[in-house]
Amino acid sequence: MRSITAYCQISEDACYVNGDVVAQKNEESPDSWFKQLYKDLAIEYPKFYKMDMLSQAGFLGSEFIKQTYPGLISSYAEDEVALLFANSESSADTDIRFKESYQDKGSPSPSLFVYTLPNIVLGELAIRNKFYGENMFAVLPKFAPDFFLQYGQIMFETGSKAVLAGWLGILEGKVEVSVFLIEQNKPDGLQFNKQNVIKCASPDDQA
Repeated sequence: MRSITAYCQISEDACYVNGDVVAQKNEESPDSWFKQLYKDLAIEYPKFYKMDMLSQAGFLGSEFIKQTYPGLISSYAEDEVALLFANSESSADTDIRFKESYQDKGSPSPSLFVYTLPNIVLGELAIRNKFYGENMFAVLPKFAPDFFLQYGQIMFETGSKAVLAGWLGILEGKVEVSVFLIEQNKPDGLQFNKQNVIKCASPDDQA
């Protein structure tokens, strides 16, 4: 049996883990929403500040899962955790910023150029967690639970023991983020089916 054993959802003003609110945006804070969440985690990973918002979204979702359930992901070998992510905007949020850096300053920003591919988030997660298993980032017209079900099944059938998956909707202030961990032979959690994948990707329904 394959189960979704943990999931984190981030909207424009709240963060949830397994449906419970763990953080809410402080409108009076001088920090951005993602920086607020990073500080709530109380971890030291300075590279976070260099990431674009797409990579920060994937990073935050995985870190909240890890912090809430210590050892949940680290119990696997480096090549046993697969990464399966998708969105409908690709890296458009960073692409726009990159274009603006060229128009405003007369030369493009190298630090932004690094993130003008959506699959860079997979590299950031792999570096942070030493995940060296299969990985996939798809750009889809809209959220598609069947994609996660079908591709997740392929990953399990080809040797993965766990799949860290996510939908990272980031574009000009829009934040629709869901990261969820799928494991084999786990009696706890939500059954890995279409209904529960949809549930894990709908933070607004948790309020």
